Amino acid sequence: MADGSSRPPRLLHVHGSFSLGGKEARAVRLMNLWGGRAHHSIVSAAPDAMDAREAIDPAIRVDFPTPPPLAGKPDPRRFRQIARFLQGFDLILTYNWGAMDAAISHRLATSFMVLPPLIHHEDGFNADEAHGLKPRRNLYRRFALQRAEALVVPSIRLETIARQVWRQPAQKVHLIRNGIDVARYAAPPSPGAIPVLRRSPGKLLVGTLAGLRPVKNIPRLVRAVAAHRDRLQLVVVGEGPERDAILAEAAAHGLDDICLAGFMSDPWRFVGLFDIFALSSDSEQFPISLVEAMAAGVPVAAMDVGDVANMVAPENRPFIVRDEGQLGASLGALADDAGLRARLGIANRERAAHDFDEARMVDAYATLYGKALAQPGILR
Repeated sequence: MADGSSRPPRLLHVHGSFSLGGKEARAVRLMNLWGGRAHHSIVSAAPDAMDAREAIDPAIRVDFPTPPPLAGKPDPRRFRQIARFLQGFDLILTYNWGAMDAAISHRLATSFMVLPPLIHHEDGFNADEAHGLKPRRNLYRRFALQRAEALVVPSIRLETIARQVWRQPAQKVHLIRNGIDVARYAAPPSPGAIPVLRRSPGKLLVGTLAGLRPVKNIPRLVRAVAAHRDRLQLVVVGEGPERDAILAEAAAHGLDDICLAGFMSDPWRFVGLFDIFALSSDSEQFPISLVEAMAAGVPVAAMDVGDVANMVAPENRPFIVRDEGQLGASLGALADDAGLRARLGIANRERAAHDFDEARMVDAYATLYGKALAQPGILR
């Protein structure tokens, strides 16, 4: 710890955006589980994108300081300002490309300034890298992470990229799969668990949980559901800048009963309402929302991105597909067969309980952060 006192360590979380998505949900869950064992400070390169703060337990020690600008053209003066800001903490936690300027500020300043250790978390890529990584960004990441204490990834694909493309030493790269409290999802949800939902009679619910950003490609899901609009209703839980574009796509394809539910915390209360869970993203790695749906016993139709095909139960893999037409066909096939939906839901729940319970994830993060803080048991 910075001053050797018995106070809880101060952890700074640096995000490109703190709108609730997979990485934010995981970070908040860890904060809530660790309670008073740490003090958390959260900053975002997009100061207006802070919706995930609503999911933090009010009892948690957390603040939201104002940092120097965390995004912009490379500027040595700005990097020095960021480095001075980092000095006030015991451990720096950076997340995804949007926090990379904090990582490079740390990298540049460690030669002349005493700074806390930095652990970077890479969960996936935005739309501009969904179909291929940018060479300049790869070089930037490679340089920025040279003096990071560790690099955490949730998927095998990202682990390979970290080692081979970003040239991080094997001992620095930590594969920690996302996990959830599977037992919470066992109880059936209340019919009114999504208050704004008005169910269309006779239709099955296709649901997704996602930040409404281009990389999630919700318009693709709108079109896939629209092909079966006589028997499927789409529910999207999440918030973000693509909301109007999604509504426009729904209107263009006659999907007049789409439900955009906005941000909702506590997904175990409502995910089980879905008859089918769908992912339409251009890029994912190890989406927590998929594990949540599996834990709730929901069958899945999804794009074959990241580790998704390896996450679902083997029986569900034929419905993890390569293109939009196949996504629509998968939704149709699942809608046709209630027995199939039930079998896949049971298999997914068993898979989640066996492989993705959060206890293993929490222990791995507590061990890694505790080691970086030189206090192995501090978060246990």
